[in-house]
Amino acid sequence: MSANERPSGQQQTGRAAARATADSAFLRACRREPVPHTPVWFMRQAGRSLPEYRKLREGTAMLESCMRPDLVTEITLQPVRRHRVDAAIYFSDIVVPLKAIGIDLDIKPGVGPVVERPIRSRADLERLRPLDPDDVKYVTEAIGALVGELGATPLIGFAGAPFTLASYLVEGGPSRNHEHTKALMYGDPELWAALLDRLADITSAFLKVQIEAGASAVQLFDSWVGALAPADYRRSVLPASAKVFASVAGYGVPRIHFGVGTGELLGLLGEAGADVVGVDWRVPLDEAARRVGPGKALQGNLDPAVLFAPRTAVEAKADEVLEAARGLEGHIFNLGHGVLPSTDPDALTRLVEYVHARSATRAPSVKV
Repeated sequence: MSANERPSGQQQTGRAAARATADSAFLRACRREPVPHTPVWFMRQAGRSLPEYRKLREGTAMLESCMRPDLVTEITLQPVRRHRVDAAIYFSDIVVPLKAIGIDLDIKPGVGPVVERPIRSRADLERLRPLDPDDVKYVTEAIGALVGELGATPLIGFAGAPFTLASYLVEGGPSRNHEHTKALMYGDPELWAALLDRLADITSAFLKVQIEAGASAVQLFDSWVGALAPADYRRSVLPASAKVFASVAGYGVPRIHFGVGTGELLGLLGEAGADVVGVDWRVPLDEAARRVGPGKALQGNLDPAVLFAPRTAVEAKADEVLEAARGLEGHIFNLGHGVLPSTDPDALTRLVEYVHARSATRAPSVKV
C-alpha cells in the first residue's frame, strides 16, 4: 500500500470508534439484535432546553455555531453528560450544506431558515453546485474530536432530505402550505426532479463526510414530507431519498429515516432504503410496524408535549410506547419529534433512567 492509499489519521480514528461502538445498545437495536435495555436518544437533545447550551451560545448566531468545531463538540456532548442517552447526534442544521455551497441564507430567531433568493427556475438551479468535503472541513474536525470524547457512545450524523431542503429553497423559508413547492412539483415535474436529484447529491456528500469522519449512524430528516399524499411521495420524492440512502449503503452504518405527520407514508419511508424508520406520536408503534413491514427497526415515539405532564403521567405514557414496541424486530426509544425548547431537562434525564430500568426488566424486545 502506498502512502497515498493509507487511511488518514482521521479515518483511522473513525474506524476505531466504529469498532468501540459496535456493541452499543443503540447500534444493536438498529441492526435488530438483542439489547440489554431499550436504547434512548432524543431529537434536538442538544439545544435550547439546556441552560448550558443557552449560556454557551450567547452572542453566537446559529449558523456560526454550526461552523465552529469547538462549539459543535461541546454542544453535542452536553446532553450525553446530562441525560446519559445511548447516542449523541451531531449538532448542526439541515441547511448547513446549502450555506456551504454558497446559497444566501440565514437562520432567523423565531422564524427558521430564510433564503434570500428562492429557487424557482432552471437558471436558479445552477446555483446548487456540488458539495466538496473541503466546503465543510469544520464537520470533519468536530466529528474527529467527538469520537475521541464519546468513546463507546455512538455518534449519529444527519442531513436534511431532498424534499425538505427543496421546500425551504423554493418557498424561501418555512411554509404552512408549501404552495410554491407543490406548484413546482406539479407544474414542472422535470425541473422538480432535477432539483431533487441535485439536492440528493449534496445530501449524500454531506452524509459521506460525516461517516468518513467517524459517525456510527446517520439520520435523514424529512421534516415537511408529511404534507404529501402517498402517490405524490412515490412519484416525486422517493427516487431522490432512495438515491441518498443507496449512496451511503456501502459504509455499513445504520440509516434512519424520519418525517413528521408521515403515518400514511411509513411504508414508503422504509421502502426508500432506511434500516430504521422514525415514527411520530400519531401512530402506535405496533401499527407502524404493520405499515412499514418486516426487516426494519423502528424509532420513537413519545409525544414531546407529554414531558410537561407530571412524572407519573410521563412514565405511564412511556410504558405505552414500550408496550406497543414489545415484539418489534428492533426499537429505539425517542420522541415523536424534537425536544421542545421549554422542556425541563430533568424530565428528560428521568425519562432516560426510567426507560432503561423498565426495559431491562422486560422480555427482550428483539426477536432472536
